Amino acid sequence: MTDTHSFTGRVLCETSCQLGEGPTYDPASDKAFWFDIIGQKLHELHLSTMTKAVHDLPFLGSVLAVIDAERQLIVSDQGLFIRHIADGRLTPFVKLEDKAVNRSNDGRVHPSGALWASTMGRSAEKHSGAIYHVAGERVTKLFANVTIPNSICFSPDGATGYFTDTNINHLMKVTLDPKTGLPTGEPEILSDGSGTPGGIDGSVCDADGLIWNARWGSNAVDVYKPDGTKVARHQVPASQASCTAFIGQKADRLLVTSAWADMDAAARLADPHAGQTFELGVAVKGRFEPKFAL
Repeated sequence: MTDTHSFTGRVLCETSCQLGEGPTYDPASDKAFWFDIIGQKLHELHLSTMTKAVHDLPFLGSVLAVIDAERQLIVSDQGLFIRHIADGRLTPFVKLEDKAVNRSNDGRVHPSGALWASTMGRSAEKHSGAIYHVAGERVTKLFANVTIPNSICFSPDGATGYFTDTNINHLMKVTLDPKTGLPTGEPEILSDGSGTPGGIDGSVCDADGLIWNARWGSNAVDVYKPDGTKVARHQVPASQASCTAFIGQKADRLLVTSAWADMDAAARLADPHAGQTFELGVAVKGRFEPKFAL
């Protein structure tokens, strides 16, 4: 039986995102970042002062990775861009694909410094998306015919990758070359979530190898062992939890984004925290995200 824990955290940001996604944290600046994909916004929160900034984007951004103290990498529906932190200037880097119907979705940097990034149909068109490996400017398609790619994260040693197609709801694992982040085997089902409510959405893997997964449609963050056993469920005050990230100078706190996308007025009234960003309120043994290696 999975242990279920009531919400003991707090609302970290009251701004309601239509599709809050792609959270990450930069320990050098003590800033958390996340996107409102549909709203074309990049949110920035300095944790020690709780100073907030919101940056308008000219595209649908969904993933941010640190390059160095001056630059970030952003994944968007228009391709990958280098963002210059000082002035927000965006420089085109590489494209994943040229399918106009698609936008970017989930992604994360592998310990090798390579990036896994994904695409999906803007209206979740069946099998329209894919998951890619980006090493410098070299782009390799890893998995095709994906409808809603999510849950991309990696074991601490970089030898295992995790992902899902939320439309199918199987949490998958695949063996990787730790030096490159490229698959060395075929994906296998780690956990079958297809028979239970909600969808497997964004995940992050902690220092012990536990996978912290935002469960879309279930007001929850679920925790899985590396063997696929679900060991805990932590409730959150928004039904559409979307993604997780370790935050704080010790990476010992968990940020959770959420969304109000696809809700009508009645649903939003019944879910007043939908789209807000939360701190889960439990101690975690997190890890800082690797930097993207140019």
